[in-house]
Amino acid sequence: MDKLIIEGGVELQGEIWISGSKNAALPILFATLLTDQKVTLSNLPHLQDITTTIALLGALGVSVSVDEGMQITVQAGTLNSVTAPYDLVKTMRASILVLGPLLAKYGEANVSFPGGCAIGSRPVDLHLKGLEAMGAEIIVDQGYIKARSNGRLKGARILMDTVSVGATENLMMAAALAEGTTVIENAAREPEIVDLALCMNALGAKVEGYGSNRLIIHGVEKMTGGAYQIMPDRIEAGTFLAAAAATGGKVKVTKADPSTLEAVLLKLRETGALVTQGEDWIQLDMQGERPQAVNVKTAPYPGFPTDMQAQISVINAVAQGSGRITETIFENRHMQVQELNRMGADIVVEGNTAVVTGVKGLTGAPVMASDLRASAALVIAGMVASGETAVDRIYHIDRGYECIEEKLGQLGARIRRVSTK
Repeated sequence: MDKLIIEGGVELQGEIWISGSKNAALPILFATLLTDQKVTLSNLPHLQDITTTIALLGALGVSVSVDEGMQITVQAGTLNSVTAPYDLVKTMRASILVLGPLLAKYGEANVSFPGGCAIGSRPVDLHLKGLEAMGAEIIVDQGYIKARSNGRLKGARILMDTVSVGATENLMMAAALAEGTTVIENAAREPEIVDLALCMNALGAKVEGYGSNRLIIHGVEKMTGGAYQIMPDRIEAGTFLAAAAATGGKVKVTKADPSTLEAVLLKLRETGALVTQGEDWIQLDMQGERPQAVNVKTAPYPGFPTDMQAQISVINAVAQGSGRITETIFENRHMQVQELNRMGADIVVEGNTAVVTGVKGLTGAPVMASDLRASAALVIAGMVASGETAVDRIYHIDRGYECIEEKLGQLGARIRRVSTK
């Protein structure tokens, strides 16, 4: 098992490019199941979750090829199975997104209950209720969701009682080939939803209202092939900018989209950072100053993203003053706190709120990653801390960050990967 060894005390400086978005790429890969024709996708990040998704498509009989430019071409016309097996699904929460397109295109789907980060229950009932409203028959048997439809799914009005990105994506894909019009009320508004809708429309779907909380999907009989470029990863961009703020550095991220990060940039400016931006770049300069603590409350987009609160907690940990970080999306999202306190942070969790009192410095220590974003927070803490930090169980971070040690190394971080096998 690999770990990251970090020698702290360096202000990050320089320029780094942002990879394609994992959270956009995964549903878009599954959306290729909606058409028999070839779909070529570019700007996919090289991540474990992408590899797992490609393996899952392959297990279904789908043809997947990668060219020398790292473009991926998918052709689902060769599909010969509608069962997503446990050994692949168990490692990745997003595997549930195979359910909607399989059911819509082939009339049946057998999907094992998914796994992924242990940050909360994240039940799939919203997915299942929405599909049932469209006419699907669903039973749960021996750990598998078994869904069937008698002919095409039927358009329906679906009101989701809570905002769910995954359920919005699944139901949007299912509705694409349904008979009639589907309206999803209280839909998620995340940029990744917009990216999925734009990709689906490029392949012949008719999705309207993306970016709002009311999606309208006019079902079509079939979709076509085409090409699409995945959006930049806003969380990776936010993570590198947070690392610059925590270390007192100056970092420019390119191939980024500032419009998808407005809530994060607002909080980074509140820390005292000088933040400038252009059409496809963002620069943060702490001018060598210690950050000011900020208060954060996570919320569905366009609010502050839950995927950035762990990184902000590190900024607060070394900031002047104290800040409160309230998590409203997942109940177990303060899993980085215990490890940060081992490094000398002063953080007290009160219910769903972490009260962070800034200290002048952290001290390197062996720490263990518990989920994807918590592991990113520990890497940032290691770069801030004096001495050596060893971050174990980094398979979590490899699920969401492409070559993180190489990219941080380009910014001056003293970080290396070692194998403990």
